[in-house]
This record gives sequence, structure tokens and C-alpha cells, in this order.
Amino acid sequence: DKADSTRNALNVLQRFKFLFNLPLNIERNIQKGDYDVVINDYEKAKSLFGKTEVQVFKKYYAEVETRIEDLRELLLAKLLETPSTLHDQKRYIRYLSDLHALGDPAWQCIGAQHRWILQLMHSCKEGYVQDLKGAPGLHSPMLDLDNDTRPLVLGHLSQTASLKRGSSFQSGRDDTWRYKTPHRVAFVEKLTKLVLSQLPNFWKLWISYVNGSLFSETAEKSGQIERSKNVRQRQNDFKKMIQEVMQCLVKLIRGALLPLSIPECGVRQYGGWEVKSELSGQWLAHVIQTIRLTYESLTALEIPNDMLQTIQDLILDLRVRCVMVTLQHTAEEIKRLAEKEDWIVDNEGLTSLPCQFEQCIVHSLQSLKGVLECKPGEASVFQQPKTQEEVCQLSISIMQVVCKSTDALKPEINLSIDVSSPDLFGSIHEDFSLTSEQRLLIVLSNCCYLERHTFLNIVEHFEKHNFQGIEKITQVSMASLKELDQRLFETYIELKADPIVGSLEPGIYAGYFDWKDCLPPTGKRFLCGLVSLPLHSLALLIY
Repeated sequence: DKADSTRNALNVLQRFKFLFNLPLNIERNIQKGDYDVVINDYEKAKSLFGKTEVQVFKKYYAEVETRIEDLRELLLAKLLETPSTLHDQKRYIRYLSDLHALGDPAWQCIGAQHRWILQLMHSCKEGYVQDLKGAPGLHSPMLDLDNDTRPLVLGHLSQTASLKRGSSFQSGRDDTWRYKTPHRVAFVEKLTKLVLSQLPNFWKLWISYVNGSLFSETAEKSGQIERSKNVRQRQNDFKKMIQEVMQCLVKLIRGALLPLSIPECGVRQYGGWEVKSELSGQWLAHVIQTIRLTYESLTALEIPNDMLQTIQDLILDLRVRCVMVTLQHTAEEIKRLAEKEDWIVDNEGLTSLPCQFEQCIVHSLQSLKGVLECKPGEASVFQQPKTQEEVCQLSISIMQVVCKSTDALKPEINLSIDVSSPDLFGSIHEDFSLTSEQRLLIVLSNCCYLERHTFLNIVEHFEKHNFQGIEKITQVSMASLKELDQRLFETYIELKADPIVGSLEPGIYAGYFDWKDCLPPTGKRFLCGLVSLPLHSLALLIY
């Protein structure tokens, strides 16, 4: 009997060795990462012994459940680790789904990725701010995206973006380029690159969550009703996540480039750059191009436009700011041009200054061509009346700076000049030491050319670039120029008349002469009065 009992016990052990060895096999397979084998064995054991009443089987099956619960915790921890690839995320979600994990691991993963993206963006900003202040940047391995194998953007847009950026600017990975690029521009490039490296997978994870491709066929059938209910509840939550990422992106860029547009309560979180100098129009145009490419890439993901509206608002504000800054810098450049006047006169009695004024303004307007152009979905820079008025005033200011710069070249007049002056322009090409009278005539000549040609050409270019208030710009500018012309001409007439008056005046008052006691001039006296007329006519003719 004892031998039979032993034999029966051995038969039972042999027959049910799968269950008795399963706890140890589960541990070994978990260590090797063979999660599929563990799940298959668990499903088999569950179907065979899940409802057993045999105490020995119940004891061993409880051990199996303990190991499986540990596996669920392990897989959930791996799922929520960051960074991780979309492939790994889907794999762990499928494992947890097959193991019937409690809760919604897929949604937990989406939430973890959302927090990770926000953390990356703020860490990126802090690193560049610290680097700008001279302290070691808060560099973290999580910001090393250069070796990330995931695509930055979808399809051909990534190649288009890199080609467009490389056409006029060097690659961001070039060390020399890094030193030339302003910190805030480099930050925007890094930030947009970061978002484009993370957001596509985040969006794909959500799409897979919605269509059920994250789950295995068995798990999908068993939990289809519950999952559909979850998706409906999660849609608004996910929309808020995307909007939060977009708002964070926009606020960080505003904090770097448009700090006055950030509410005071958000300056510490999104600002802190502490830079006094403003970016030039060229760098702002480059930033606008970078953000436009980012917007195109996000649109290619089929993210709804209402979630991306904050980016469009940012692009519009940057375009307006770029126009303002460019026009302000143009006025400053014109002032510097006037300081470099060489007084070399061509055959028409002009220096190169009027043409330089025109070229400077035209070049600035051409640099704004891409900024003023409206891409799909963008509004016009001149949409707001306030912007129209500010641009109009800046345009008028530029024209008035031209007038002031021309007026500043007017020499100090010395009235003790010989009336019988020689040829005014005969020695200009031979001797560059010009007299005050010669300089004044050159300024008058330039002023005349500005009125008849330069200003009209500039206004035409303003109109070509769709500037508003052209009539006002023309009217105010021409009025300022004509006023300058009149002052210069009166100065020249005074210069020519004062020596004559000075020579005649002593004789007029000699002997207490009074015109009231004098007969009206006739005959020779009348002819003497006419002698002074050719001098005035000569001045008019020269002018």
C-alpha cells in the first residue's frame, strides 16, 4: 500500500508538474524578458486551475498569481519610464492588457508622456538661461536628441525643413554656428526640435489608444465596451494635454522673444532671460521660418487646427514685431549713412547719398518679403488697425530721418565770403576741400533729387509691399522735404545777398539819407537798381 501511495504521488507530480514548476519558471522567464512565454503559461494555468478546489493546486496557483502580480507591477513601471520608444510602450501595454491589469495602463502611459514632454521643454529653457548667465547649463541626457532614432517630423516635411534651414543658415550641430547664433534663437531651434521629436509619437499613441490597436485581439474583445466608454471620457482630457503642450511651447518662445506679452505671474516660469538687446529683424525672420516649419510638421500629424491656433497667434505677433524692429533699425542705418557722406559729386551735381538712402530702405523691405507673405492659415500683418498706424508712423519716421540726415549735412555758413566767387563746381573734382557754399549747393541738389525721384521710388516700394496709409506717408514726407528745401534755399539766398547788403548799407545811411526825401528812381538810378537782379537770378538758375 505504501508503495502504491508513493507511486500515485509520483504520478500526480508528473502529471501536474506544469503547475508545480510554474512559479519558478515564471521567475526565470521574467528575468530573461520572455514575457510572452509567461503570459501563455499563465493563461494555460488559469484555464486549468483557476477554479480548482484542491488545496494543493490552490496553494501553487496562489503562488502563480503572486508572481503575475509582481510582473504587472514591473511592466507598469517599465511602461511609465521615460524616455521610451513607441514600440516599447505598445508592447508593455499589450502585455498588461493580456494580464488583465487593473485600471487603464494605456492612459497612464499617455499621462506620463505628457508630463515628460513638459519637463523636457522647461529643462531646455533653464539650460539655455543658465548658459546665458555664464553658469554651467543644466544639461541633461534627456535633452540629447541628436542621436534620437525617432523621426523629427513626418515624411518629406522633415527633409524639407532641414533643407530650408540649411539653405540660408548653417546646421545647428556646427560648433561655429552655435557660437554665432544668439542664445534665444538657438533655444527656439532646440525647443521646436524637441517638440517635434516627442509629439508625433505621443499623438500616435493616442490614435492607437482610440482605435484599439494597442490591445491584443483577446483583450480587445473582452474589454471593448469598457474601453469605448473610457475613450469617450478621455477625449477632452487628451485635448487639454495637447493644448497644454502647445501653450507651453508658445509661452516659452514668447518669454524669450516677446517678454512683454507674458503675464507678470508667468515671467518666472517662462521668462528669466534678462537680455537688454533685441534680436535683429534678420534673426526674427529666421525664428519665424523655424516656427512655420514646426507648424507645418504638426499639421501633417492631422492635429486639429483649433489645438494649434496658439502657434498661429505667436507667428502673427512675431511677424508684426519683425516688421517694427526692421523699420526701426532701418532708420538707425540711415543715420549712419549720412555720417559717411564722401561729398564726391557726379555729373549731375549729386553725391551717392540719395541712392544709398533708397537702397537701404529697399533692402530692408525686401528682407521682410517672407515675413509679410501670408502662409496658409495665416492672417495679414496689417490686419489690426493699431499695427497699420504704427507701421505708417515708422515709415514716416524713416522718411523724416532722411530729411534730418540731409539737413544735418548743411555746413555752418560764414557770411564773410567774396561776392565775386569763382566757378562753384569747377574745382570739386580736383580738390575735395569744399567750401561751405559748395557743400550747401550739393545738399540743395541732393534735396531736389530726393523730392523728384528717391521719395517717389520709396513710396512705390511701400505700396508694393502692401503697406497701409500710403497717402499719409507721401503727404507728410513730401511736406517735410519741401520745408527742408525751402530752408536750404533761403539760407543760400541769404548767403549770396548778405555781402551785397553789407557793402551797400553803409552808403545808404551816410549823410542821414532817407528814402522818404528821395525821388522815385528813374533813368540811371533805375538801371543801378537793376544791377542786383542778375545775382538773384543766377542763384535761381544754379538751383
